[in-house]
Amino acid sequence: MNRQIALLCILLAGLTACKKPVVITGSSQIVPLPARMDKKEGVFVFTPSTTFYALEGNEEVLRVANVFAAFLNKTSGYAYKPAYGRPQGKDYVFFQLDPQITHAEGYRLTVRPEGINIAAKTPAGLFYGFQTLRQMLPAAAEKPSGEAVQYAVPAIEIEDAPRFVHRGLMLDVSRHFFPVEFIKKYIDVLALHKMNTFHWHLTDDQGWRIEIKKYPRLTEIGAFRNQTLIGKLGEGAENYDKKRYGGFYTQDEIREVVKYAQERYVTIIPEIEMPGHAQAALASYPHLACTEGPFEVASKWGVSEEVFCPSDTTFQFLEDVLTEVMDLFPSRYIHIGGDECPKKRWEESAFCRQLMKQEGLRDAHELQSYFIRRIERFVNSKGRRIIGWDEILEGGLAPDATVMSWRGIGGGIAAARQKHEVIMSPTSYLYIDYYQANPEKEPLAIGGFLPLEKVYGYEPVPDSLTAEEARYILGAQANLWTEYIADGDYAEYMTYPRASAVAEVVWSPAEQRSWSGFSSRLPALLDRLHIIGVNASPRFYDLKGEALVDSATGKLTVQLSTNNNAAIFYTLDGKEPSSSSTPYAGPVAITQSVIFKAAAFNNGQLQGPLFERNFLVHKASGKKVSYLTPPKAPYTPGPYALVDGVRGSLSLIGDVYTGFEGSDADIVIDLGELTPVKTISVSFLHKPSDWIFMPAEVRFSVSADGKSYTNLGERPNPDAAEEGSDTQLRISSVTVEPVEARYVRVTARSIGKLPAWHAGAGNKGWLFADEIVVD
Repeated sequence: MNRQIALLCILLAGLTACKKPVVITGSSQIVPLPARMDKKEGVFVFTPSTTFYALEGNEEVLRVANVFAAFLNKTSGYAYKPAYGRPQGKDYVFFQLDPQITHAEGYRLTVRPEGINIAAKTPAGLFYGFQTLRQMLPAAAEKPSGEAVQYAVPAIEIEDAPRFVHRGLMLDVSRHFFPVEFIKKYIDVLALHKMNTFHWHLTDDQGWRIEIKKYPRLTEIGAFRNQTLIGKLGEGAENYDKKRYGGFYTQDEIREVVKYAQERYVTIIPEIEMPGHAQAALASYPHLACTEGPFEVASKWGVSEEVFCPSDTTFQFLEDVLTEVMDLFPSRYIHIGGDECPKKRWEESAFCRQLMKQEGLRDAHELQSYFIRRIERFVNSKGRRIIGWDEILEGGLAPDATVMSWRGIGGGIAAARQKHEVIMSPTSYLYIDYYQANPEKEPLAIGGFLPLEKVYGYEPVPDSLTAEEARYILGAQANLWTEYIADGDYAEYMTYPRASAVAEVVWSPAEQRSWSGFSSRLPALLDRLHIIGVNASPRFYDLKGEALVDSATGKLTVQLSTNNNAAIFYTLDGKEPSSSSTPYAGPVAITQSVIFKAAAFNNGQLQGPLFERNFLVHKASGKKVSYLTPPKAPYTPGPYALVDGVRGSLSLIGDVYTGFEGSDADIVIDLGELTPVKTISVSFLHKPSDWIFMPAEVRFSVSADGKSYTNLGERPNPDAAEEGSDTQLRISSVTVEPVEARYVRVTARSIGKLPAWHAGAGNKGWLFADEIVVD
């Protein structure tokens, strides 16, 4: 009996082994979009007998072939082993260098049913060819299936090369520390997107994260803070967790990560902050400050007043630190920060005043330039170059410095016109620590509003540059600051898929990019990210809604959409929509004040949060708006944003408020004809933590002819710039006996510069205005 059972088991095993595998074919849904693709007939199927070849005599080419083979071996169970040689016959994958390919990172990928050829000028190009081929495989190929399957890719010809040489992603590990394994994973996903630069922000007020052998106190003391702020800075009383927090990377760990990145053709640019953002270093070595101390590693966010003193002792310290840093990082560039350096300590210092007199420096801005130039000379002497945030332009730019333009695009434009290399990184498009959806339904973030579509719409080369000046734009990068991002899951949630959009912006030809094309290819990438364990945000699939005004008729409508064709239902009475509510079939007309709610359902299940708007239909709804003072991009949501029936709230920020930076708001609405006006109101966002303040005063006036205005009253806000005020929506209004008017004018006086108590004191404050309601 036992013998019969054994024979039966052998028979069943044989049948299983002989079972014909299922062939799963991938697609050409690739992110970033290749420069040229020509789809062909047929597919190439990877079988156990597929052979891998590498051009003879080049170990790096063979290594790239091994990377691809190892990827497939892990998921398919095969045992591919690349070898030097050229393919004979069919069923092969061939990696080779081709000097005819002009771009150093370019490649050519040819997939036919009989074989695959990947050619490039350099091994880096071959690696990018592999990443494209990887995305052409089905997402299921990213992990072992446990079943009898074979993977196939569609026949295609691709010629591809990046648009920009700098394609970067920055991670701040000072505010919150991330372990080596996460850093490696972050680099892996960065490489999947063909990005080639990892900017590692290693030091700041809240923690020093890199071991420096000559100065052990930097990690003994500077790497740890005694406590951490709970909740949002600037919103209510400050509370702390009373827990010691920190960590650092040993030099051996850094070497390990650098090597890991090099194997993926990713350059790591380290950032050592100076002369500001230095409190962790000063807590370790107080004598480097202009005041006596003692100092503690900062436990809350914002900018510390404590900065490096520009003494010979400080410069010796920084040169010693940078020497060890450059021994660890072989990158061409060393980032030295240079941003948000308060000048108070320098201006109060007798030593600094004497130094400025001695060096012929007119003010503290020129003293900062002196500081940066001196560091640059040292870095240049080691064969490297510095990168600094755009504040290094102030007081005069160091001769060979590369500028990272973050405060808008102005710094980048100025540097390019001075023939300096530029990396674009403006907050309004590339700061991915900003909210990506409704803040009320998202985890706590630093503020702002940066949805995926806006990131994708970024163009790194400003229109105002000439073709010659545009040559100095090296590329762009997204930045993830981590004040409110405490772990890897949240870091990934904030990074992807917004960094996927950035990857396409910096790789693909500008004329071929489109949001519709990107959004059609993104689901395949999101599936892949999910399978490899990346906690990418699902907000791409959320129900999107937009309040629109017909420019011809002035009528209000709501337009809804999803990125996966989910069924949409809505209500107009404030009730929660269900799959039995009114189905959405096109733009919905809003003819009276209503509470509009909509929901998307996928296979009968609610998909993502509701879309909700409280519409106010009034006499100015849909009317023409003129700005006597222009709003500041990117907070220019459209010509009807102030009269679209949607009043801003604490959660509706990004596409609702019109922003004015450091200037008054002076706005005129044309009602079209003489109309009785009794009440005028306007709402303002007050959010000091995001540099947004209510106006100091609002004036209301009306006119019959648009020339002569009658003042209806002023509404002062004496608490506009007070310290400790909470985030709020401030509505200013005036009510009078009805007056006949065609033109309504609202003038809001800005506080101008941020008050002395604010972390950004001296910078321009923002004024955010929304719906102007006329009744």
